[in-house]
Amino acid sequence: MARIPAAEIEQLKSDVSVECLVEAAGIALKKSGKDRIGTCPFHDDSEPSLVVTPAKNLWHCFGCQIGGGPLDWVMKFKGVSFRHAVELLKADPSLAAQGDAPVKRATVRALPSPVTFDADDQALLNQSVSYYHETLKQSPEALAYLKARGLDHPELVERFVLGYANRTLGLRLPEKNRLSGADIRTRLQKIGIYRESGHEHFNGSLVVPVLDDAGNVTEVYGRKIRDDLRKGTPLHLYLPGPHRGVWNEQALAENKEIILCEALIDAMTFWCAGFTNVTAAYGVEGFTDDHLAAFRKYGTERVLIAYDRDDAGNRAAEKLAAQLMEQGIECLRVLFPKGMDANSYALKLTPAAHSLGLVLRQAEWIGRGRQPDAVPAVPAAAQDFPMPPPAAPLAVPLAAMADDADAEPPIESAGDELLIVQGDRQWRVRGWKKNLSPEQMRVNLQVRRTPEEAGGYHVDTLDLYAARARAAYIRQAAIELGLPDDTIKRDMGHVLLKLETLQDEAIRQNTKPKSTVPLMSAEDEKTALALLQAPDLIARIVADMERCGMVGESNNCLAGYLAAVSRKLDTPLAILIQSSSAAGKSSLMEAVLAMVPPEERVQYSAMTGQSLFYLGETDMQHKILAIAEEEGVRQAAYALKLLQSDGELTMASTGKDETTGNLVTKQYKVKGPVMLMMTTTAIDIDEELMNRCLVLSVNESREQTRAIHARQRMKQTLEGLLASSEKEAIIALHQNAQRLLKPVLVVNPYADKLTFLDDKTRTRRDHMKYLTLIRAIALIHQHQRPVKTVAHRGRTLAYIEATKADIALANRIAHDVLGRTLDELPPQTRRLLTQLHAWVDQEAMAQKLPPREFRFTRKQVRDALQWGDTQLKLHLGRLVDLEYLAVHRRGTTFDYELLYDGKDEGKHLCGLIDVAALGEMHGYDGERSGGNEHRSGFGRPLVGLVSGAGRGMVPNAQSEPPCGSADDDAVQSGVFAPNALHHANGAGPVVAGG
Repeated sequence: MARIPAAEIEQLKSDVSVECLVEAAGIALKKSGKDRIGTCPFHDDSEPSLVVTPAKNLWHCFGCQIGGGPLDWVMKFKGVSFRHAVELLKADPSLAAQGDAPVKRATVRALPSPVTFDADDQALLNQSVSYYHETLKQSPEALAYLKARGLDHPELVERFVLGYANRTLGLRLPEKNRLSGADIRTRLQKIGIYRESGHEHFNGSLVVPVLDDAGNVTEVYGRKIRDDLRKGTPLHLYLPGPHRGVWNEQALAENKEIILCEALIDAMTFWCAGFTNVTAAYGVEGFTDDHLAAFRKYGTERVLIAYDRDDAGNRAAEKLAAQLMEQGIECLRVLFPKGMDANSYALKLTPAAHSLGLVLRQAEWIGRGRQPDAVPAVPAAAQDFPMPPPAAPLAVPLAAMADDADAEPPIESAGDELLIVQGDRQWRVRGWKKNLSPEQMRVNLQVRRTPEEAGGYHVDTLDLYAARARAAYIRQAAIELGLPDDTIKRDMGHVLLKLETLQDEAIRQNTKPKSTVPLMSAEDEKTALALLQAPDLIARIVADMERCGMVGESNNCLAGYLAAVSRKLDTPLAILIQSSSAAGKSSLMEAVLAMVPPEERVQYSAMTGQSLFYLGETDMQHKILAIAEEEGVRQAAYALKLLQSDGELTMASTGKDETTGNLVTKQYKVKGPVMLMMTTTAIDIDEELMNRCLVLSVNESREQTRAIHARQRMKQTLEGLLASSEKEAIIALHQNAQRLLKPVLVVNPYADKLTFLDDKTRTRRDHMKYLTLIRAIALIHQHQRPVKTVAHRGRTLAYIEATKADIALANRIAHDVLGRTLDELPPQTRRLLTQLHAWVDQEAMAQKLPPREFRFTRKQVRDALQWGDTQLKLHLGRLVDLEYLAVHRRGTTFDYELLYDGKDEGKHLCGLIDVAALGEMHGYDGERSGGNEHRSGFGRPLVGLVSGAGRGMVPNAQSEPPCGSADDDAVQSGVFAPNALHHANGAGPVVAGG
């Protein structure tokens, strides 16, 4: 009996209301707490004893002591079986409750009949098959069976009207105790749909009809879809009587070459794989006169007999071939591996189009006149499917080869396929190049005897390093080829040794370092070097980025470019571009990354928490890691912070020892340094991540938007078309220029005179960003600076020096970029505050009010400053939280009061020294500042505490510091005072690691 899916039953139990079913039966229910009560229809009930619980969709009778859900009610009230109740509720829930009184057993079917009672026998058979066809399309169980057998072609079910008999046909017919029911069941028994026992003949079976030219059913094949049936239950069924008709007869009319299978399942397997010129017999003895007549009618010239590869199939194929050859039809035997049929073979070797095409091409010619010179052509229907290329002809005829165990076997190679010849055995090996581990040799291995008259072949996929798999292959191949096991074993040894040699060479090739840096021509190198030696290099960088499409972001472009160059230092900078959506943050990042050689940058949209730990140890060294959105790396934020601050990642993880198989602790390491670049629209950013980055803010002013619109319009003109062509040349120039930059050491001779804010602990990191920015500027000018050397601890160190111009440029960038980083307000919020302050001053002056007495609403701000409501609400909320604004309730609206007086405008200037003052510092006088002394820099007045010169430096240039002193710490940190190495060679600057 076909099983009803559990999901279908549960859905009926939840979707059909018991309360509605009871009321539809004419039983009045009244409320009693959470339940409904009424009189029970199943016994004499003077007092209400039937209880319905709508919350649980259950009913119960205290008098009868019965109850249940909607299915139980229908079974009891209608007197039907469980399956009949399911079908009733599926068809229409209201049908289950019709009637005035309960009965013990219903004899009138409420479901519509799929067959007409006055139809003739042929029409009745056609209607029954059509009902089974509709049943299959609604049966997950039957569709799953087809998929499991590889019969999942989207057109198969409709093309051949496949069906499924699930025992529901009888539920739609009158019972046999009624005249109409007895008559229709007798007629269904006559045509073979019903048995004498009253059961459906094909119950629980996949139904495959055989149709004639008019679409009438001539034969029906049934295959049980469950394997847990009673012992002795037949799995294969047909209509009673002799077989009639030919399945897929249209193929015979369209093709002169036909594939003939033993069973319909096998034939449908070929059809689904694209070999539509296929038909089937009805078992080993099922080739009928109808088949032979059809072959004659349509002039079939060649038949490929694809019967099962077992004793019965071999005998039947031999007998059939003789019968067909008497009719002048050429016959070939399709040879599957021993014991297999077409369906099992196609399921084991996928894709089926490939594996079935292979056995068709290798079909063994049986006879009809002379043997053909060439292998039979693959049927035309299979030409759309990929087939392996034919093997190249061997240099030596196979028949002339000696079976010498000591001779080197001839080898032919074509891509990923090897052909190795041993005597009259030809070994074909596929997939050997995929084995990049010396502990594995998994291949697809085929052995066959040559010439073809010798017959026999065996193919399987196995690991040649697995002794059990090798033994099984040797045993089966020996049976198929009719050779001793020792011969196959010796051949396989030769094949394995040859594969090991080839694999070792492939592994060596794969482990060689692969240079991805493209070679520059002499002209390209000359042009790139000229750019790096240009006196106006910085101005050229800004101008070129503007020519490549950036508008009005010169300071951000320059900061991003220098940060990208800092990847070649030991402590590179990190960039976080923060702006509202659609402001252009991604354009800024893409513009900077475009200038970087592709082999020195890695871009991801998102990263998982552990992904960084499993990169190659040196895959990220001195490269840029660019993330599209900061939100995409939330899970990997911890790893990114460690990689940025520590310069490397290490992780201990549990894995299997490749030798013993035991669990061991494995260490994964990823070495930096790595330059990090990402974008974000978030206002609240992880503090630990932000204080490791330079925060760039995109210009969101109206003037900038107007300039961007002008550039977008210009791109549509001829001038824009020419500029787009020029962009590629500019990007190639800068990429080549960056390839010429080397990670040289950088010395800052003015380092101990520089100043920086020291009123917050976080400025310890920001100060290092400032110093790294100076080093990056010096690094990009390396081809304009003399290379100096210094001897230290037996080594000669080469370095270049930073200049006052480098410091001046770094100051200009730092005031803008680091100043925003140190500000407690995000850049967009700071911009709104500045605009609010100017607008409030203007409005208060016009109304002759003090600014503190001027009140305003969000709508007034939106109209005056032209900000979007969402962004305005967000930033005003932050200003209220930080007490720059006060909120006053006025009915259902709010008024704002500006508390900010504009007196902190200079706080974000970082406290940097005026470079003009560095001119007075020629020659260091050896004086040091006190340990905790704070002093202001020269020139520009500073706000906040400013750090002085370095502490703990050598007071006497002639005294050598002990090992591990402050000077050694300075060497490790990469920042030195000019005198720190005087003890090494008497003179010379201090080196900063590059």
